[in-house]
Amino acid sequence: MNGRAFITRRRFMKKTAGLAAGALSFPYVVTSSALGKAGSVAASNRITLGFIGVGSHGIGMNLRSFLGNNDAQAVAVCDVDINNLKKARDIVNQKYGNQDCATYRDWREVIARDDIDAVMVSTPDHWHVPISLAALRAGKDVECEKPTLTVREGRILVETVERYGRVFQWSTEDRSVYEYHRMCELVRNGRIGKVHTIRVELPSGPGNPGNAKPMPVPESLDYDMWLGPAPLRPYTGREQLPYQWRWVMDYSGGQLADWGAHLLDGAQWGNNTEHTGPVEVEGKGVFCTGGLYDTAKEYRIKYTYADGVKMIVKSGNPSLRFEGSDGWIGNVGWRSPLQAEPKSILDSKIGPDEIHLYTCKAGEQRNFLDCVKSRKDCYFPPEIGQRCFTIAHIGNISMLLGRKLRWNPEKEQFINDVQADRMLSRSMRSPWHL
Repeated sequence: MNGRAFITRRRFMKKTAGLAAGALSFPYVVTSSALGKAGSVAASNRITLGFIGVGSHGIGMNLRSFLGNNDAQAVAVCDVDINNLKKARDIVNQKYGNQDCATYRDWREVIARDDIDAVMVSTPDHWHVPISLAALRAGKDVECEKPTLTVREGRILVETVERYGRVFQWSTEDRSVYEYHRMCELVRNGRIGKVHTIRVELPSGPGNPGNAKPMPVPESLDYDMWLGPAPLRPYTGREQLPYQWRWVMDYSGGQLADWGAHLLDGAQWGNNTEHTGPVEVEGKGVFCTGGLYDTAKEYRIKYTYADGVKMIVKSGNPSLRFEGSDGWIGNVGWRSPLQAEPKSILDSKIGPDEIHLYTCKAGEQRNFLDCVKSRKDCYFPPEIGQRCFTIAHIGNISMLLGRKLRWNPEKEQFINDVQADRMLSRSMRSPWHL
């Protein structure tokens, strides 16, 4: 770790069988017109939402952000932990001044409700796509936390959104953050000349191996439902939940997948490669060993694009930098002020006939609500997310195999490497499936 402690982006910012068991004695069907006050927006114009996963980020960012929009109406919350569930329920009821928020332990009961227009999925990564697919097929629009767990499941998601004509937003704020929008717009408009190198730094992983000793499951937690499609393994306490699951490959892909979903997207956005990806990857990593955790805690990965552009991704301080024939632009530290050479780049004006990148300054939740109404693509739609997350996944595969890999971004498979291709998907624990 070289003395670096791991950080999370949030710190950086400062089954049951029946309805009676699934709901904590709250109504199953609640029409939007019957709900309490929600500003001056008529009930018929409000978008009714169910929230699946209401842990710290599910409440602190997603639930509270939607509650701040008067045309959004929270009608149900769902979580495998009763403590999270009660906290989210109380926040919603306090907002509307009533006791109408329905609560569920099983997400399937949320998407079965005909009166819910859309769902916000804030679960661990291994649940993102299975829940989203079920919601899309049930006719719901979906905003979902990033990223996917595998390349193959991400492609199925893209195809399902297209097949059912739903609105889908991968939930990340970076495309609404001034520094990243401005940086990418300047690069896309040629202010640094022809890009030849992109440098991305992401945080390091954990500084301990993680407790692998089985512990009693708290009465408040439906642990089997939390595991869902992931392999069965004993509960190991606070070093597994609520956040540390990110260091276990069965549930996530480490910092490369977590933080990479932000800064790798910025790299793709500025490089105008958000609908494709690199053609070669070579990575080396130091993996967690001796305990529960098995993701890379330190890493350095080199990607090469078809036009020769190199992208270097390594563990360090969250940073993004583009280097071109006429200068460079970037920042050191997440959302930090932009730096450039020559400095005059920072004062450059983007003309009316130049490229203006799609954003929504009010954030991903506001953008999602607008797109549910307009039926237009959100600023981080399935295809663009798929290309971004794929970069993280193939980077992890390269590090795990310990060799350089050639990648076909059109076919989304490795070139002449059956072993690597097998790692593009994973089996799911019965009865769960895509």
